[in-house]
Amino acid sequence: MLRMANFVYEMGIHKQTPRSGFWFLGSGKQSVAEHLFRTALIAYALAHLTPNIDKNKVLLMALTHDLGEGRTGDLNYVHQRYGRLAESQAIADIAHDVPFGDELLSLFTEEQARITPESKLVKDADYIEWIASLREEEVKGNLKAKSWVKSAVKRLKTPAGKKVGAMLLTQHPDAWWFDETDKWFVDRKEKDRIKKK
Repeated sequence: MLRMANFVYEMGIHKQTPRSGFWFLGSGKQSVAEHLFRTALIAYALAHLTPNIDKNKVLLMALTHDLGEGRTGDLNYVHQRYGRLAESQAIADIAHDVPFGDELLSLFTEEQARITPESKLVKDADYIEWIASLREEEVKGNLKAKSWVKSAVKRLKTPAGKKVGAMLLTQHPDAWWFDETDKWFVDRKEKDRIKKK
């Protein structure tokens, strides 16, 4: 149980570990925990658009694909050009300390190889999370984000990933909640809005 307690505490470090790509972007910020959570939900959604895929495996793989970054930190594209952190060793060390370590190591290894349909989908979810983050910064006026998102979309490999990625380029990040044609945003008459539905 001591190892499990340590695992629980270690997982908390991800919310304090920054994603370093935002340093070069010059705006926005995100922790590895935020990235893992959103990527997992994106991967799960993509799995529903992909026939014959193990949705549970996709979800768990996405949740764990960057777990090693709690120990190594995050390397952005500039950093990756000049070196790699020992993320594989970090995952192996984490795996050694928990009873489900073989599963964690297997998922990480599969995701890194990017051969299986599940691993390809998770990588696309990883890219889509970054594309969405870039679009959110772009609509705030970051011109670098507008440029970067074009190359990020080209990295998508799966049919589902390509479709969602293309839609992100045309859909405003606030469209899920804000509709400027909805009169409610002007007069806030909730009762009238409910009656119309």
